This record gives sequence, structure tokens and C-alpha cells, in this order.
Amino acid sequence: MKRLGGKTALITGAARGIGFEFARAYVAEGAQVAIADIDMARAQAAADELGGSAIAVKMDVTQQDSIDAGVAAVIEQLGGIDILINNAAIFSAAPITEIARKDFDAVFSINVSGVLFTMQAVAQHMIARGQGGKIINMASQAGRRGEALVAVYCASKAAVISLTQSAGLNLIQHGINVNAIAPGVVDGEHWDGVDAFFAKYESKPLGQKKKEVGEAVPFGRMGVAADLTGMAVFLATKEADYVVAQTFGVDGGNWMS
Repeated sequence: MKRLGGKTALITGAARGIGFEFARAYVAEGAQVAIADIDMARAQAAADELGGSAIAVKMDVTQQDSIDAGVAAVIEQLGGIDILINNAAIFSAAPITEIARKDFDAVFSINVSGVLFTMQAVAQHMIARGQGGKIINMASQAGRRGEALVAVYCASKAAVISLTQSAGLNLIQHGINVNAIAPGVVDGEHWDGVDAFFAKYESKPLGQKKKEVGEAVPFGRMGVAADLTGMAVFLATKEADYVVAQTFGVDGGNWMS
């Protein structure tokens, strides 16, 4: 029996990377999935790859009208939303003395405001529907500790952990479980940009930072998106009904080290 059979899920930033792996895992477990992304062409290609159990929805989580329209489209096409994964996020790095306000605003508008107001829109639907639901926010090990060159991103993910705690305590009265996943260093195309930041500010050759962080993980390597799917599936199932307002590290032991 598939663990998410009969369930519908909305996943933001799911046209590629971690979000797409979540979508793939959910479809494999019997769910219908809405791949929400600002890049509609890429979202449609991702949905096409997953077949008839996936649809593409255009959503810009920095714009309330786009959030509302996207949520409404998912409800109309899939009949409702049982599960939300707030996955859309961006990364930024700079020394404290060089942080630009526009970069701060961009990171917080997606990583924090986007999480809050997408969660709000879906929670309103779940409450009105009266069937409860599961909300999973993507935090990070960076939200548990400061890093010298990553202040804004770290702060944004700390905010996600805090929002998860508050929303979890508030929404469980409606049968809505809110929890978060905190990955460590996860390989993927985004790491080209991350590596470039550190190459610039730490005077390292391209590829050196990535090699160093991978070797520092106690498990012995960087994570990959598929390493996160087990937790994402579990938190969406009935097995996790008594799990409330928690943030789970899935990081190969990196944060503890």
C-alpha cells in the first residue's frame, strides 16, 4: 500500500533540485503533486516527466496575488491540498560589512515571507476544508548556527525554524501538523553559485570549498536531494500525526560535528 495514496501535495520551487526529488518521491508513494515554480516552462517539463499524477502551477512566493492564484489553481485542479512543502529559497553570502540591503530583502522575501504567506494561504484552505493537513518547511543547518559569510541566509533559515515552531503550536488545534527539515550541505546545481561565493570571499579556487565541505561531513560525503525524501514522506503520513513543531536534521551528522 502506498503511503500517500489519495493525498494531494503542493511543493514550491519544485521544478528542479530538492523540490523535484520531493515531487518524484510523493508521486511514487501515490500522491498527486502540484509543482509550483516561478519558471512555468521548467515546472511544466518537470510535471511532464512525472506523468499524469503531477501538474505545473506558476507561483512567485514574493507576490501575494501569485500565492493566492497558485493555491486556488491547485485546489481547482486537484480538489484540495493535503500537504504543503515550502521549498522555494535562494542563497546569498557576503561579509557583514558588504551586505547589500537589496540582497537582504530578496532573501527574506523568498525564504521567510514566502514561507509564511504560502503557509498561511494553504492553512486557511485546510482549516476551511476541515480535514487537517501536513505542512513541511525547508530550514537548514545554517538556521541553527551563524556562519561568518552567510549571515543573511543563516538568519532567514533561523526564522523558518521559529515560524515552524509558532505555526506548529498554533495550527495543531486544526489537525494541521507543521514541521521542518534542516538539510546540511546538499550537492546540486545550486552549489556552483555557493562555491563561487566562497571562491570570491575566501580566495579559494573554484571547487575547493565544495571539496572541503564534503570531506567535513561525518557521513563521508555531501548529501544529495534523494537523501531528504524519506523524511519528507514520513512527515506527510499519518505516522507523523503526533509530531508537532519540530525541525529534523538530515545532514549526515554535519551540524552535530
